[in-house]
Amino acid sequence: MDLTIQTPALLFPALSLLLLAYTNKFLAIANLIRKLVSDFDVKKQHMLLKQIHSLRRRLWLIRWMQVFGVASILFCVITMFLVYEDLQIWAKILFGLSLLLMMTSLIITLMEIFLSAGALRVLIREFEDRVIEEVRE
Repeated sequence: MDLTIQTPALLFPALSLLLLAYTNKFLAIANLIRKLVSDFDVKKQHMLLKQIHSLRRRLWLIRWMQVFGVASILFCVITMFLVYEDLQIWAKILFGLSLLLMMTSLIITLMEIFLSAGALRVLIREFEDRVIEEVRE
């Protein structure tokens, strides 16, 4: 099977949307960290430190999601150039690498989602414990 120039071009809309979602996620977390740091300066609660630490790990994951996503787009562009130059073997190799990079980005996205859900679970548990204590009083 020969690659056509349209094959790697099919990934552009998906990768563009993924990168936009990653960037939005990054900006939301960065703003939340700024708010928590400001709150910590006022309240000095250790729970805020745990949240900031968790958000730092999530930012690290999002950065790698972005790196692999951008690398995937770059390899798609190079693949298109190789198809244009009729270098099918190299085009197929790079297109395969592009798909692997995209899969890696998506796997890291899953890891970030699980980390996010875990952090929310801890926060909800702490909230429920506080409510139960207030009801007992």
